[in-house]
Amino acid sequence: MIYRREVENPGLCIDVEAPARLHLGFLDLHGGLGRRFGSIGLTIDSLVTRLRAEKAAAITAHGPGADRALKYAHSFIKARGIEGGVHLNMEQIIPDHVGLGSGTQMALAVGTAIEQLYGGDSGSTSIARTLQRGTRSGIGIGAFEQGGFILDCGRGEVEGVPPVAVRLPFPTKWRALLLFDTRGQGLHGAKEVAAFSSLQEFPEQAAGRLCRLVMMQVLPGVLEERLQPVADAIGEIQQIVGDHFSPAQGGRFASPVISAALGWIKNQGFAGVGQSSWGPTGFVLVEDSAQAQWLEFGLKQHFGELSSFQCQQVSANNHGAHVNRLQAPIRLRQEKQAQ
Repeated sequence: MIYRREVENPGLCIDVEAPARLHLGFLDLHGGLGRRFGSIGLTIDSLVTRLRAEKAAAITAHGPGADRALKYAHSFIKARGIEGGVHLNMEQIIPDHVGLGSGTQMALAVGTAIEQLYGGDSGSTSIARTLQRGTRSGIGIGAFEQGGFILDCGRGEVEGVPPVAVRLPFPTKWRALLLFDTRGQGLHGAKEVAAFSSLQEFPEQAAGRLCRLVMMQVLPGVLEERLQPVADAIGEIQQIVGDHFSPAQGGRFASPVISAALGWIKNQGFAGVGQSSWGPTGFVLVEDSAQAQWLEFGLKQHFGELSSFQCQQVSANNHGAHVNRLQAPIRLRQEKQAQ
C-alpha cells in the first residue's frame, strides 16, 4: 500500500483507491491437513473503488455504493469506539457481486480512511477482521496491501484472515480480458454460505493436483515470465474447481453466456480461461494487448455486437491500494465552518 503522511489538522481528507482482484481458484477444498480453501488471485488495474473521507459530526455518504459504505462506516466506528463521524464521498466503485472482490475492497477502503482520519495505525488485516471480511480468503487483503499475484494458505484452526504466503509481481505486459454478463450476479451472502455447505466432499487427490499445478507451473511461470505454463495450469485449476462447484452454480461457470464465450476462446487455442470467484465474470489470460484486442474483435464477430456480455482488457496492479492524506484548501475549510 502507498502512504503519504502529513501532520493531522482540521482540514484533513483521506483519499483511498482500492483495486479489484480476480480470484483464480482454490487450492484445497478437502481440508484433511488442517487447513481449508487456500486461494490464488491476481490484482488488476482499471476497476477500482475510490473514495474521499472527511471528519464530520455524523456518519454520512453519497455517491455510488453509498448505502454499503455507510454500513461499513457505522460498524467500524462502533467497533473501534471512535467518538465522531465521517463523511464519505464515493467517487467510483468496483461492480458488486460479479467476482471482483467489491465487498472486501470497499470495507478496507472505508475502514482505512476512518482509521487514518482518527490517527490509528492498524493494518489491513486488523481492519478486515473488524469488518468481518477475509474469513475464507486472504487474497483481497493481499491485493489491497501489495497488489500483484497472491497466494494465501487457507483457513486453519486459528480464526482470522488466511495469511498470505506468496506475493509476486505479475508481468505487466500480460493482459486479462474480462467478460461481464450484463444480466446477472454471482452467489453472495447467505446463498454463498449455503452453496458451500451443500457441496460434496472434495477429493483429496484433486487437492493434491491443484497444489502441484500451482507450485510447479503457476509460480515458476510467473517468476520466469512464461505465460503458457501459467495459462495451462490456471485453465486446469478452473476446470477442477468449477466442476466441483457446478451443482451450486448450474455448471462449470455460472453464466451460460460467459460459458459459451469462454468455450469459443478455448477453441481458438487459449488455455487460461476461467471464472473469478462465483462469477459471473469470466476471464482469459493472454500475452499482450494485441492478443486481447484480437479476441475481443473475434467475440463481437462471432456473438454479435448486441450480445449480453461485455469485454474489458486489464493488466496487473503490482502496488496495491493508494492512500493519500490531503490538506483541504483554507477557503474550503472556512466555507464549511460557516455552514
